[in-house]
Amino acid sequence: MPQNADAVVTRFPPSPTGALHLGGARTALFNWLYARHTGGRFVLRIEDTDTARSTQESVDVIFDALRWLGIDWDDGPYFQSKRIEIYRSYIEKLLASGDAYYCTCSSERLEAMRTEAMARGGKPKYDGTCRDLGLSAVKGAVVRFRAPLTGTTVLKDVVKGSIVFQNAELDDFIIARSDGSPTYNFCVVIDDLTMGINTIIRGDDHVMNTPKQMLLYRALGCDLPTYAHVPMVLGEDRARLSKRHGARSVTAYREMGFLPEALINYLVRLGWSHGDQEFFTRDELIEKFSLDHIGKSAGIFDPEKLLALNQEHMRAKPVKELAEKLVPFLQEKDITAEAGETLERAVETLLPRTKTLEEMAEAGRFYFEEAVQYEEKAVKKFFKPEAAEPLKILREKLEKLESFDEASLESAFQEVMEETGIKLGKIAQPVRVALTGKTASPGIFEVVSIIGKIKVLQRLEAAIEFLQQS
Repeated sequence: MPQNADAVVTRFPPSPTGALHLGGARTALFNWLYARHTGGRFVLRIEDTDTARSTQESVDVIFDALRWLGIDWDDGPYFQSKRIEIYRSYIEKLLASGDAYYCTCSSERLEAMRTEAMARGGKPKYDGTCRDLGLSAVKGAVVRFRAPLTGTTVLKDVVKGSIVFQNAELDDFIIARSDGSPTYNFCVVIDDLTMGINTIIRGDDHVMNTPKQMLLYRALGCDLPTYAHVPMVLGEDRARLSKRHGARSVTAYREMGFLPEALINYLVRLGWSHGDQEFFTRDELIEKFSLDHIGKSAGIFDPEKLLALNQEHMRAKPVKELAEKLVPFLQEKDITAEAGETLERAVETLLPRTKTLEEMAEAGRFYFEEAVQYEEKAVKKFFKPEAAEPLKILREKLEKLESFDEASLESAFQEVMEETGIKLGKIAQPVRVALTGKTASPGIFEVVSIIGKIKVLQRLEAAIEFLQQS
């Protein structure tokens, strides 16, 4: 229970049946941000009563994803599978108060009931056969909640406004199955009650569950929490977000080289706004996040916008920190590089032309490889036989340099231009291919300086041999 009765207490209750995907991550973020913004508490609960599909591997993946995003929790993790006795005690309370009853209707009878109701144009709801029979617990019996037959249940939602449900259309829904296991809507309410949850922020696909949950609160004589149902995240075709829209799991985005700050920024902006501001740091989001700025329309996932925002966050990060984050991505490519001045200088040259750490590692591998692979188009365009002579002259001049700073390098290139009468572009492009294997790279003087004298001389020598043999 919360230490301060007035404190906001939110929760995130994932089912451990797979990885944490973007929609779930956004729900977690909204709840976490609101708790942090208000000085409240954030609870993590694992809804693992679906034993057939729940796995420890999924639990571990979810925890890993939340930690990478920087979403910490104040209470939990709680596991529903370890709370069965708590649920049973509340089922007994409802049975004792008359707000629940045993039902022995067979599955065949229930199916016939539904078919008949739909044939009449009605809803396939339970007809209340066992409602007033006062049945006792017998093998195969379920427990149903005694829902009101008249009146309305009004959901006062922070995002959607008031939604009115006619009680006559609600069902005497099952709260305990024939094997005694509690159902989803019942577990959720008992968990939220016993954990002191007073603010529920979740996707609007849960709206239809809410009147059942509200009726349970009232039957137990408890105050309702604040509800905020957030519009779903959709693909650009307005269909529910999936892999075909380019959406992946949170951990996949980490492996693709996205920064957690960028993914958080993007996900929060899918449904929440603060004026026209697009770029937010984590601290700014905590400071500014509020429920009244959650939009009423669905967020549209745009992979290109996410990439652009990730590039902004990369540029905003200290180069030293970015270089440290790049090391494992280089290692994945079997490239040995240590965090330090050389890597930081390389990162600075790559920042304007890359949007993820994975892209940066691929674009910058030439800095650290022992030998470069020449792109076919680069050889065809710039490795002409006549390029060998200026490369030889340049190599001789670079070998004599005591300093490999950009000013000295520029002077060496100038001398080659004067001796050969060839313009810088005609010299620089073959040199670029010799050093990087590509037709495009950061500035040639930066590249030469960062690669360093030993490797530059080796690569120029290899290029000269390649030209002479071709």
